[in-house]
Amino acid sequence: MSEKTKHLTLPITGMTCANCVATIERNLKKLEGVNTANVNLASERASVEYDPSLLDEKKIIERIQRAGYGVATGEADLMLKRLSDDSDARRLERALFIQDGIVEANASLATERVRVRYIPTVTSQAEIRRAIKDAGFEVHESVDRMEDVEGEAREREIRRQRNLLIFGLSITLPLFLMSMLGDLGIVPEAIVRTDWYRWLMFVLATPVQFYVGWQYYDGAFKALRNRSANMDVLIAMGSSAAYFYSLPVLFGWIDGHLYFETAAVIITLIVLGKFLEARAKGRTSEAIKKLLSLQARTARVVRDGFELDLPVDEVRAGDMVIVRPGEKIPVDGVVVEGRTAVDESMLTGESLPVEKDPGDEVIGATLNKMGRIKFEATKVGKETALAQIVHLVEEAQGSKAPIQRLADKVSSIFVPAVIAFAVLTFLGWYFLASPPQGEISVFTRALINMVAVLVIACPCAMGLATPTAVMVGTGKGAQFGILYKSSEALERTGQLTTVVLDKTGTITRGQPAVTDIIIGDWNGGEEQLLRLAASVERGSEHPLGEAIVAAAGERDVALIEPDDFKAVAGQGVEAQVGVNHILIGSPKFMVERGLSLDGLASKMEGLQKEAKTVVAVGVDQRIAGLLGIADTVKDGSREAIAELQRMGLEVAMVTGDNRQTAEAIARKVGISLADKKGRILVRSEVLPGEKVDTIKELQDEGKVVAMVGDGINDAPALAQADVGISIGTGTDVAIAAAPITLVGGDLTGVPRAIALSRGTLKTIKQNLFWAFIYNILLIPSAALGFLNPMLAAGAMAFSSIFVVTNSLRLRGFKLA
Repeated sequence: MSEKTKHLTLPITGMTCANCVATIERNLKKLEGVNTANVNLASERASVEYDPSLLDEKKIIERIQRAGYGVATGEADLMLKRLSDDSDARRLERALFIQDGIVEANASLATERVRVRYIPTVTSQAEIRRAIKDAGFEVHESVDRMEDVEGEAREREIRRQRNLLIFGLSITLPLFLMSMLGDLGIVPEAIVRTDWYRWLMFVLATPVQFYVGWQYYDGAFKALRNRSANMDVLIAMGSSAAYFYSLPVLFGWIDGHLYFETAAVIITLIVLGKFLEARAKGRTSEAIKKLLSLQARTARVVRDGFELDLPVDEVRAGDMVIVRPGEKIPVDGVVVEGRTAVDESMLTGESLPVEKDPGDEVIGATLNKMGRIKFEATKVGKETALAQIVHLVEEAQGSKAPIQRLADKVSSIFVPAVIAFAVLTFLGWYFLASPPQGEISVFTRALINMVAVLVIACPCAMGLATPTAVMVGTGKGAQFGILYKSSEALERTGQLTTVVLDKTGTITRGQPAVTDIIIGDWNGGEEQLLRLAASVERGSEHPLGEAIVAAAGERDVALIEPDDFKAVAGQGVEAQVGVNHILIGSPKFMVERGLSLDGLASKMEGLQKEAKTVVAVGVDQRIAGLLGIADTVKDGSREAIAELQRMGLEVAMVTGDNRQTAEAIARKVGISLADKKGRILVRSEVLPGEKVDTIKELQDEGKVVAMVGDGINDAPALAQADVGISIGTGTDVAIAAAPITLVGGDLTGVPRAIALSRGTLKTIKQNLFWAFIYNILLIPSAALGFLNPMLAAGAMAFSSIFVVTNSLRLRGFKLA
């Protein structure tokens, strides 16, 4: 995103169907300065990219409101200190207005309070308090609480729909019984035809029509004002046709049957459906809410030599933070004192606790299991890994998957087409059908079938089919450390045929480690050999020397300070350790110094065949032993590759390493050197730029290719692949440019990401099938007179609920 472009996410209220989405998008795109506008019906959010030199947030919000929809905002009412006069109040207001996300700010000198209205997706109360402090004022601290302004707005809407539903049911049920009992003859016809009985039905139906159903009239008016038609138009037309037809019958102007109960049942059933749908949609975002709830509320910070418990919002980068066993780590940082094991499963999906020593990174919201640690805060607020993860997931949920385009195109013409079809239904039944039997008139029969067509049609299911599944799928992924940058990445991952893996840092750890200790013509044991070698190398910065020292550290081997240390460039080192003279280096170096390898030659060749680097250790002019050093395979790599192959995916490997090393690693993890056609699957000595050519070759063969790498050296190949997967980002999830980011460092996230994408794609296809087949079958059925309007309303109300609940099944998707 360029510097001239800003991104804004707004929580929208008042949307009912896919046509509402299209209306808001169309209105936003008319604004000068708007580059892109995407609206998500499931998450009820609008994502807008715009040029801030031409447009601001307030104009965007005004445009949405003018289109007939709302933007959920939060209110902060804060008590102030040091507000001395009216000019201070005006200065504070100006300071707040320039902050992103502030819609309104009113400071009162009399009450010493400031009331701020803000957009919860852009800013927060913690940031507002910081802005006030930066302006030179102080805020009386209130009891800290987790704020979810957007969630509260959604809950208010659910409560409103529930109250309308209760009111509607309390009136519609007796009205429906009055009508049905009369039709069945249980209530004598003489009573049914009395004025008081008919007027009572009118009195009962009217508040349902114009109080419970007013939201549909309001929505229909706003849609028509925007030269559009949505679900509200269909409901308003259908229920109004039944209600207003009944009025002249009630007044005795025409003969016929009263259909007040039909109008009331239509509206009440639609409200029931919308209430259940709203509750179900709320559950699609539970994963994000769970992630947000992981955050610690307070942090123990050392300031001026004292330990203070502060709200986590007040922790600053550079603060020293203390965490005791069993406590959550409040923000991201680097350990400076103490050792512990940290449970990171809530963010990375890795079940085993991770050992943390001084110098290691810790991630906010993870759980300190064992020791007391002190760490330096490096990332706070919106910069923490947790905040970045939530942001990435919300961005993905706000984007549109390619598979949704068909539903969007159909939805854009759906309502006008249904209205036209309903009119044709009326005309067909009125002019072409044979006269009806019984008391019902030709006009009434035609009207009822037209109403059934209007009410049965459901654009909502089409609008919700894709975004609800994407919301649940991306949220599920986030719980396992799988972050999709967009809906398109989620969809494309489900279509993969080939996975190309980088070796170093992806399959292997990316750092050498001692794998073998072989004792030669010497009386000492492995531990003694390691002590002497590591003592010499303890100050070394060479990767092989560091590997030897690390191996000694893992075994808790005590080291000795060496004397007379000498390094021979590119060959080895020597030093005096106690009474022993130690030589460490390549076998060639040993031979040049007059030491014989005869007894260990076969062992050395074996290590070299396994692509391991051989380091010889000489003690007092004899070869004491050999150390095999290699870039070791990560835990889980072999199992992850086997799982990818079991899923029917072709697995290949590319590396800049030599052929011998590459093939040794491939054999170890189960990657075939070539496929059945003889095409090479393990490519060695490949430069970063040449990895792109490998990806292109596979794509030219018609493969859908994923590239898995560390996101730095592999950036060109990640960009070329159909799906780039960046692995092991840790706290730097925001800097990974790949479409999929794995927070954890092992390969197990790759088959999980693909399996989840396949499951989500399958759910989307099921939803779209249902949405289309429902309308394809039931609209003609209603037109042919097989459905009465009340059954049609019930079917319509529950069609979108089916789509949402089907998407919710992804919450139980098993990720091994």
